Amino acid sequence: MKKKVAFYTLGCKLNFSETSTIARQVQDEGFERVDFSQYADMYVINTCSVTENADKRFKTIVKQAQKVNPDAFVAAIGCYAQLKPEELVAVDGVDLVLGATEKFNLKEYVNDVFNHPTKIRGGGEVHSCEIQEADFYVGSYAIGDRTRAFLKVQDGCDYKCTYCTIPLARGISRSDTLENVLKNAAEISAQGIKEIVLTGVNIGDYGKGEFGNKKHEHTFLDLVRALDKVDGIQRLRISSIEPNLLKNETIDFVSQSNSFVPHFHIPLQSGSDDILKLMKRRYMSDLYVDRVKRIKETMPHACIGVDVIVGFPGETDEHFLETYYFLNALDISYLHVFTYSERDNTKAASMKNPVPKNIRSKRSKMLRGLSVKKRRAFYESQLGSKRTVLFESENKEGYIHGFTENYVKVKAPWNPELVNTLNQVELTKIDEDGLVRFEFVKKPVEA
Repeated sequence: MKKKVAFYTLGCKLNFSETSTIARQVQDEGFERVDFSQYADMYVINTCSVTENADKRFKTIVKQAQKVNPDAFVAAIGCYAQLKPEELVAVDGVDLVLGATEKFNLKEYVNDVFNHPTKIRGGGEVHSCEIQEADFYVGSYAIGDRTRAFLKVQDGCDYKCTYCTIPLARGISRSDTLENVLKNAAEISAQGIKEIVLTGVNIGDYGKGEFGNKKHEHTFLDLVRALDKVDGIQRLRISSIEPNLLKNETIDFVSQSNSFVPHFHIPLQSGSDDILKLMKRRYMSDLYVDRVKRIKETMPHACIGVDVIVGFPGETDEHFLETYYFLNALDISYLHVFTYSERDNTKAASMKNPVPKNIRSKRSKMLRGLSVKKRRAFYESQLGSKRTVLFESENKEGYIHGFTENYVKVKAPWNPELVNTLNQVELTKIDEDGLVRFEFVKKPVEA
């Protein structure tokens, strides 16, 4: 009987793409993948260390696995496993911890566990490298459902933002070869998936490290141009890209593209230049304004999402209000709000004038309220327009959901025939839950 392995992913789209690839490798070794809520012989948790909350959730997830099978083998992999391996291995029930490079060898460890159970079991083992050794690239992609895939194109980061542990957890910036990215995109397309989301730690840096050194043969614009020519992919979406790396040429190309959609997610982190300097970001607020203007000039209907951190050390009420009014005035569509949390081995953790946690929480609530207002205004601006919707596969309380190319979330009564189809619609009204209703213009565009 096949041994069963279950996976759980914390954190970003990049983690999801890597979990998916690692799981496929384990399945290729003859093991059965099951849902994390089911009985398994081994549970694998891909960890995240971006926020304090992700650290805390790890222990809860280990306990969930132990409830289902107290005798299961539990492995922790990924970013937190790289940064704090001893902390993870000390968690009751954790048998194996694999850092930045070793996580891609999980299939060997799985074979070892089941073929030589006494060799590894008991006491916990740690395999994490010095992060300088994380200098090779492993391509991956995740197929979360039948409609959308996350395609990893880049890993690591050479930036030194004072709040961030990612360079410590993932190493230097390095890229997949263009040839391999196109091969993976074609594989995804062949499975009938309609949308690919490009992901990485700093995808605008694409090209660097493509050949194991810093030589740039390709750029992010080259990548975008090449992917636009891949047959069978209806939609390509850029996940998150630094404002200083989002060039006019890329914006202009997306505006004319066959398959890239008018949706950008651009980290800001603060609207105050004083705080941006403390964070060691590589731009000032005026560059951010310039990027938003350029997008809206070429694609007035584009959706623009923004990452912002509240409560950074030294952020006064004046700095926060500067950020609030800056965002309020910008033609953006929604916010992802992060409450600053101190991370070990970062410069920000020892900075003066930390913001009290209750004030961080209050500021976070204010920006989340602004995000609701911004999203509503963006959705209202789209009513009456004709858009193309890609429908998702889940029945949510009798409704099917989908997203337009410019990331308006729509709903309709459940109809399984719509799953993974593209349909032209006219957006008609906003429902009580904030989602948008529509009428079909013609259907289906693409079955």
